[in-house]
Amino acid sequence: MSGPLKLMGIFAHPDDESLGNGGTFAKCAAEGVETYLVTATRGERGWFGEEDQYPGLDRLGRIREEELQAAAGVLGFKEVRFLDYRDGELDQANPAEAIEKIVEHLRRVRPQVALTFDPNGAYGHPDHIAICQFATAAVVAAADPGFAPAQGYPPHRVSKLYYMAWTEKTFAAYQAAFGDLVMHIDGDERRTRGWADWAITTRIDTAAYWPRVWEAVSCHRTQLPGYQALKELPEDHHKNLWGSQTFYRAFSLVNGGRTLEQDLFEGLR
Repeated sequence: MSGPLKLMGIFAHPDDESLGNGGTFAKCAAEGVETYLVTATRGERGWFGEEDQYPGLDRLGRIREEELQAAAGVLGFKEVRFLDYRDGELDQANPAEAIEKIVEHLRRVRPQVALTFDPNGAYGHPDHIAICQFATAAVVAAADPGFAPAQGYPPHRVSKLYYMAWTEKTFAAYQAAFGDLVMHIDGDERRTRGWADWAITTRIDTAAYWPRVWEAVSCHRTQLPGYQALKELPEDHHKNLWGSQTFYRAFSLVNGGRTLEQDLFEGLR
């Protein structure tokens, strides 16, 4: 195919790009793929310090934006853009507006591959679920000539859409570091399990990029008190977290079948 290979990650918060996908983005960038990041919020409510030292929504948002820009530089992103929603409020956003914003970026950048959270939002997080829904809808809308936002970019058809798909071993490693991953939403306990191995379509070898990923994670300094336990995990958990990263191929226009992919751009190179 002609032109550069392009990958766009579409996520909810600063650090989603590093924790869940950093090895994959770093590897793609090192191989010459142009990587782009769209982040819905600035993580304004993600504070691990003392309560009386919380700097407020706007100030923390600016800090976390700076942290994300630093992490993106480590991982080799070509560009970072924000959708300008508030942390914790993404699932209450106007869907048409959110989808249109993502469509603008898809049509402007024209990536062959897009990557976002899975429909369960990894562990039931409402913002993660919302960005999955919005990104999936935007991939469809971006290819539709009848969908005509004011920006005027021509339609673009993404060739492959992927969802993050933590395996049960990866999920266990995160719980070993963070404790019970449970969300209390609308009076319900949201608990999820990792994806079964047979459901994984794509496994990317990212072992060589673990030092770079940790450098990117460390850029998110306001979050480090919550992340330090990751670095202290036993070797088997480290292997499950950083040795490879797994995805579900939600759709592809260029390949298929049960053979496990080792490249998000399989069928496109």
